[in-house]
Amino acid sequence: MAALKWDETGKHLYETGVSKGVLWVMNDKGEYGNGVAWNGLTSVSDTPSGAEESAFYADDIKYLSLYSLEEYGGTINAYTYPDEFAQCDGSGTLTEGVTIRQQKRRRFAFCYQTRIGNDIVGSDYSYKIHIVYGAMASPSDREYTTINDSPEPIEMSWEFTTLPIEVGVGDFKPTSHLEIDASAFTGDSLPDKKSYLEALEKYIYGDTSTESKCPLPAVVHSFLTTGSAPEE
Repeated sequence: MAALKWDETGKHLYETGVSKGVLWVMNDKGEYGNGVAWNGLTSVSDTPSGAEESAFYADDIKYLSLYSLEEYGGTINAYTYPDEFAQCDGSGTLTEGVTIRQQKRRRFAFCYQTRIGNDIVGSDYSYKIHIVYGAMASPSDREYTTINDSPEPIEMSWEFTTLPIEVGVGDFKPTSHLEIDASAFTGDSLPDKKSYLEALEKYIYGDTSTESKCPLPAVVHSFLTTGSAPEE
């Protein structure tokens, strides 16, 4: 049995950044359309809620604890957004060049990357892909200010809630959020696993011959265990 060790070289890990945003808008059939790039992301904040204890007492002791369901939500901050997101933000096009507000809001999925760094190569060590499903954006504030000697671009912000979806693999509970750690598939000892991740990324980001698609949890599982999408 080995003794515990702390602060080993290469194991000072940290996570930073937000990049490579992708948006998939849900249609009236509950299906996600092709993905579009989301430029200008500045931050994505996770704010899960629920999983709160309700305590019950009997015989002068704490007899039972029941926990509420956990819910996932958060906040997206960005300097801009793809045109397709307007319908998720309650906007429509009255006529060319005219936007109308307070319209039906559509659900959407989105993904983004964060960097994993360590004490040897810095933030280039690896990355994580985060995928969020069933999101619904709430109305948000925007503040327009005069241009002065310290001009700043307007940063927009949207709080969102989610509806979890079935995982479709194993006995996992429905989820709204997946995290894919690329370092688990890109090591020198895992050359075949790297191709699995590359196939999934092609599905997510598209290429010259295929459109970006939203990978549901079962699709992610299939790519990262077999290297291909599940059979229809």
